[in-house]
Amino acid sequence: MDLALSDDQQMLKETARRFFEKECSKTLVRELLETPQGHSPDHWTRMAELGWLGLPFPEQYGGADFSFLDLAVVLEEMGRALLPSPFCSTVLLGGYPILDGGTEAQKVSLLPRVSAGELILTMALLETGAAYDPDDITMTAEPDPEGYVLNGVKLFVPYAHLADIILTVVRSAPGEDGGLSILLVDRSSPGLASTLLKPIDDAKLCELSFHGVRVPRGNVLGELNGARPVIEKALARAAVAECLQMVGAGQVALKLSVEHVSSRVQFGQPVGAFQAVQHHCANIATDLDGARFLSYQAAWRLSEGLPSAREVAMAKGWVSEAALRMLSRAHQVHGGVGFITEHDLTLFFRRVNAAAIAYGGSSYQYGALARALGM
Repeated sequence: MDLALSDDQQMLKETARRFFEKECSKTLVRELLETPQGHSPDHWTRMAELGWLGLPFPEQYGGADFSFLDLAVVLEEMGRALLPSPFCSTVLLGGYPILDGGTEAQKVSLLPRVSAGELILTMALLETGAAYDPDDITMTAEPDPEGYVLNGVKLFVPYAHLADIILTVVRSAPGEDGGLSILLVDRSSPGLASTLLKPIDDAKLCELSFHGVRVPRGNVLGELNGARPVIEKALARAAVAECLQMVGAGQVALKLSVEHVSSRVQFGQPVGAFQAVQHHCANIATDLDGARFLSYQAAWRLSEGLPSAREVAMAKGWVSEAALRMLSRAHQVHGGVGFITEHDLTLFFRRVNAAAIAYGGSSYQYGALARALGM
């Protein structure tokens, strides 16, 4: 695997960095996180105009026909900017599953609207216990003459309060292997209620309550009982996306730390002159390089359609721990000022702590790695 960026990827990276540096200040990030909406509609429109919302989709569906590896460089820059946005929920948890498992009619109907920024999508997966294993799905789709009836609760659904369509994972054939389906549920459906939760990073995660929600039979994504491979791919991409965003956050943690120890003077010299402080910065840089390599290795294998369960588990498990170490060391070299709410480092600390457990923390991922190794 060649980690060097192609010309197109370098252009994407530079464009994304310029855009976020100009349009997504940390002051704006704080303001957006405090609003119920949790993102900027102007950013959403601009990203659609730049082609990012349709980046990985074929041209016939209004996309740019780029790969997941190409998308990875944009995701890294989003992590660097701490962009609050339903981008990942729409593209990774919504658009990609439609592309992977939807019928041709569903792809033609939905993906061009995603690419144009006309739809916000999300996936409702987690239930009580917050396990990311599809085998733990218990919410059933009860058949009726016109389709299915849903009752139950889904937790930690990103941007569900804004999503136009919620890809809801249900057990459509209880007791049968692979009896999972994805239903396309309209957010305005009678009996569906969303409640904003309060995670550590103020991301817009919701609890969804289904009370007799009726879903037409034609709203099954692809084949009934055939959603397991689609779900597994979606979770793998989402996990790697979190890794890439933690890499972006780690870059800023290193930058802020080096700037601080170079300018902060104690005992007549910059604190960066002390060897122990230098060790902290060196350890951040070492963890950052390892996190970047593992993240891009997993992104490349996903992009190439290669078996990637081992690499995804290694990346998400190790990067989650490495990112927490990076932020911890950054706090140590900053001292007390790094813990002030107004300091940017606190924003990255909260985001990394949330990202570390999203789509399976290190313990979950190391278990998945053991299974992938046949242990």
